[in-house]
Amino acid sequence: MESILNALPPQSIFHIAETTQVAAVRRSCGDLAARLDFDETQAGRLAIVVTEAATNILKHGSSGDIIIRGLASAEGHAIEILAIDHGQGITNVNASLCDGVSTAGSSGTGLGAMQRLSAEFDIYSAPDKGTAIYMLVLQQEGRMPVSSARIGAICLPLPSEEVSGDAWACRCDDTQISVIVADGLGHGPDARAAALPAIGLLQDGTPPRSPQMLIHAAHRALRATRGAAVAAAELDLERNLLRYAGVGNIAAHLFADERWRQIMSHNGIVGHNMRNVQEFSFDWTVGAMLILHSDGLQTQWDLAAYPGLEHRHPVLIAAILFRDFSRKRDDVTIIVLQRTSS
Repeated sequence: MESILNALPPQSIFHIAETTQVAAVRRSCGDLAARLDFDETQAGRLAIVVTEAATNILKHGSSGDIIIRGLASAEGHAIEILAIDHGQGITNVNASLCDGVSTAGSSGTGLGAMQRLSAEFDIYSAPDKGTAIYMLVLQQEGRMPVSSARIGAICLPLPSEEVSGDAWACRCDDTQISVIVADGLGHGPDARAAALPAIGLLQDGTPPRSPQMLIHAAHRALRATRGAAVAAAELDLERNLLRYAGVGNIAAHLFADERWRQIMSHNGIVGHNMRNVQEFSFDWTVGAMLILHSDGLQTQWDLAAYPGLEHRHPVLIAAILFRDFSRKRDDVTIIVLQRTSS
């Protein structure tokens, strides 16, 4: 499971509405690549990928966003690039990936180049649904090994804040993936100070704990803070089992056996007035998907409105939910986990 990549904070978002902003996001990616010790070849690939992505937004979507983050795993560092827009969408995605195909009068090499230069690449687009593109550039040339689960995440602050009061962490080994999401009350530094002790429970080197145990441990750890909503999930890949526990307003949605169900979290504030913690168990079969999100995301989203999206990389699902349903007046976190194989 070492191929699952964990975030190196923070995730950054860049609005693209004019050509000068293309250079700004390219410089930021270059600075991040230098901090993560990218070699010259990979840094050059990264520069081309992010430039093409930002330029495509201007050509086909008029405006949009680039979201970048550094990632780490046992295989080394990587940089993830998301490009999202509200444009008219692409009628034939496969044809657009071929060099020489363009609807904007250009040479038509943008999407093809982005795909070739990325260790991982995925795209979702449909008429009137805009476009979302995912690219992963590795520290050194290579490909990520195939994993039995994939994870995608968006975690961004309220636009007026520099830090997010939401936080999340993932811990994995050959048989198990554990995820914790915390939403500190309010936003800004004090909210972040409440969220960090909760996610630190997956990063403290202690033996794995069940979701219910994690919530109880978070309650003790957050007593000196303003408190938080916290949810924890454990994916047992040997027993094909999902276990979940939550307190507060972290929403949890499970897709399995061809249907969606919402998983209940109990009322309360972790660290203060937590009265009850109940752990729920569900089958975690091939094709299952779990979506966790803070209340910075509206609740009326429906993936059925985006035909085929459930089969794309989970980070594209998170990106489109963020693009179309973010409240824009709170921190927002969206975590999407997919079971891809047995």
